[in-house]
Amino acid sequence: MLRSLTLIFAVLATALTAQESVIVGLSQSHVAITANFSGSEILVFGAVKRDAPVPEDASPLDVIIVIEGPLEQVTVRRKEKVFGIWINTESVDIDNAPSFFAVATTGPLADILSQETQQQHAIGVHHAVRLPDHDLDPEMESFSEAISRVRLASGLYSEREGIITLRSETLFDTRIQLPANLVEGDYTAKIFLIRDQQIVGETNLDILVRKEGLERWIYNLAHEHALIYGLLSLLVALVAGYGASEIFRRLRS
Repeated sequence: MLRSLTLIFAVLATALTAQESVIVGLSQSHVAITANFSGSEILVFGAVKRDAPVPEDASPLDVIIVIEGPLEQVTVRRKEKVFGIWINTESVDIDNAPSFFAVATTGPLADILSQETQQQHAIGVHHAVRLPDHDLDPEMESFSEAISRVRLASGLYSEREGIITLRSETLFDTRIQLPANLVEGDYTAKIFLIRDQQIVGETNLDILVRKEGLERWIYNLAHEHALIYGLLSLLVALVAGYGASEIFRRLRS
């Protein structure tokens, strides 16, 4: 009997946490990198869909949005001073470093979500670079934190708390800045609904970042016809050098 009651309460609790889902839209799902690309901006907006009214004593709703770029391998080198000279003494290859990582929230991330859940779902800049379980030691974590620090400084990583506007716990929107040094690839926008530091709803959307125009032509030429690309580069260098020498010769005469 006690076991049956426990099972009933568990089912009811699951139903309460599963009654909210999220419907999301993006101002653009395709970002074109052209020769004059100087960055872009994506408006993320959405609504919360409910199958039943929220209990009056329910904790406030929060929203977290994570936009993540394609994973890439990064070599991190540590410099140390040896005999008065700074040299590379150690290097580590990190396989799963997002090329871009942006987090937006309705409030302080530490108050919205527990550290354990943040790590489990890779939410937050400090959890952006994933390490295999066998590499979870302080030494490896220091290298992954170094990647986050460098990319925070370059604008490729960001964590902005409180920038999501949530209206009547139903409608929300925010703007995510994309820097000029984006990497081409498939990006993912993840939207989480949070109550009582638990994820109660989640959805994902794809964002395509592609080179276009002259940038695409040069990229394809370099990767598909390396010999032609090399010869054209040499020709451009020769023409530029000859043109510069002619200009200086005429200025002197």
